[in-house]
Amino acid sequence: MNPMMRLSALLFTTSISNPKPPKRAICRRSFLGTSLAVGGVVFVMVAIAQSALAQNSVMTQNLVRFSGGIGVIPTGSANTTVRGVAAAGQIWVIRDLAADVKQDGGIRLDGRGLLLGSGNAVGSNANASVIATLFCANDGNIQHSSNLAGVPLEVNGDFRIDDALSPAPPNPCTSPVLLIRSAGSGSWFAAGIPR
Repeated sequence: MNPMMRLSALLFTTSISNPKPPKRAICRRSFLGTSLAVGGVVFVMVAIAQSALAQNSVMTQNLVRFSGGIGVIPTGSANTTVRGVAAAGQIWVIRDLAADVKQDGGIRLDGRGLLLGSGNAVGSNANASVIATLFCANDGNIQHSSNLAGVPLEVNGDFRIDDALSPAPPNPCTSPVLLIRSAGSGSWFAAGIPR
């Protein structure tokens, strides 16, 4: 028998006499199976998380946005009353305002420089605390307000409201008006400019 045939016969008998695959092959198959199983579980978990995020994103989409603000200039007449809310007794100015109201009623509002614009305390925050109130024309101008305890103005008039409006506003909210009001008297100091 030539050497080539002997080698073929040897390989053939070895493969028949030892049908078990070597341990390395078993380890590779086991690792591959485990990897596929873990990958499948991860895929399912990601799909569930994306579905939950999609549902949450519907609730957290913006309902209304405001960019910029207008301070109150009281005249003493009923003309300065907005949606049934009386104006503050003095002039108030606001440097900037940005607010997002979500469909679920969540509100994130950043105000800058809300200060008295007249009187002996001009340029001060009058130790005021403020709330945000949203009005929508399509629900009879119900007051949708942040926590009535309010947030205190910083010395420079800056403030942040990160809260939920109660009750939650309707969707859609037509002709929206956002007022920044005194937590004490309820009168309004400034209004947001709808985007």
